[in-house]
Amino acid sequence: MKKEDIKIAILRIEGTNCEEESFRAFAELGVQPEYVHLNELMRDRNRSIFDYQGIFIPGGFSSGDYVRAGAIFAARIKALMMDELKKFVEGGYPIIGICNGFQVLTELGLLPAIDGISDVPEAALAVNDSDKFECRPTLLRHESVSPLTSEVEKGEVLLIPSAHMEGKFMLPEGKEKKYLDKMEENGQIVFRYVNEEGKEAGYPWNPNGSISNIAGICNPEGNVLGMMPHPERAFHSWQHPKRGGSEIVKGNGEGDGRAIFESIVKYIESL
Repeated sequence: MKKEDIKIAILRIEGTNCEEESFRAFAELGVQPEYVHLNELMRDRNRSIFDYQGIFIPGGFSSGDYVRAGAIFAARIKALMMDELKKFVEGGYPIIGICNGFQVLTELGLLPAIDGISDVPEAALAVNDSDKFECRPTLLRHESVSPLTSEVEKGEVLLIPSAHMEGKFMLPEGKEKKYLDKMEENGQIVFRYVNEEGKEAGYPWNPNGSISNIAGICNPEGNVLGMMPHPERAFHSWQHPKRGGSEIVKGNGEGDGRAIFESIVKYIESL
């Protein structure tokens, strides 16, 4: 598919944010991002998610994070277009959820989906161990190359900022090992929080207490990606904070998050 023909829906409702950074990231790569409010899909029966080749659910605090983070956004999606969303995923089209978007994807049962899309959540993003909002630079080690992270080298460490209150990735009690083993086997653990030596470590390197230091996962097929840190906030090198006394500059103005967006576009081009 030609890059200029690719349309990305930046899906939002009240309380979402980071739409502008996400829109600009895709636009800079030569595709066509579009802000799409969920109500527009509800009211316009001539409009469909199949008008787009990718769906991007940004961060924020959708519906004020009432009930729990992402729950109301997910419930409204389920009521409106869950059957279509399943067909969208099964057709190989990508869905990406960042921060609040990751929370929405787990509520929808689209992640981790180790045995297929689930009707009930199989994981949760719970309140951080610190019991406070964590806004800090985080280092992520690329664990498994998914179709949506193909432009990032396996084992590469990226500096991507986090900003969340409920980012602790949790699995069903008593079944954690079963799920982790299956996710490892499927190559679903995409990013882990690490320290400056590239090794797994506790707080503050892991800002929330996620099991197995998980920062981002995908479905077994690799076309649904959820991550807590914000790559759209690290698209340009000038967005990066200083690390080790010097700014991270790749020589071409690219930030560590850009490769993730490039991977998404490259994947859609291959469809």
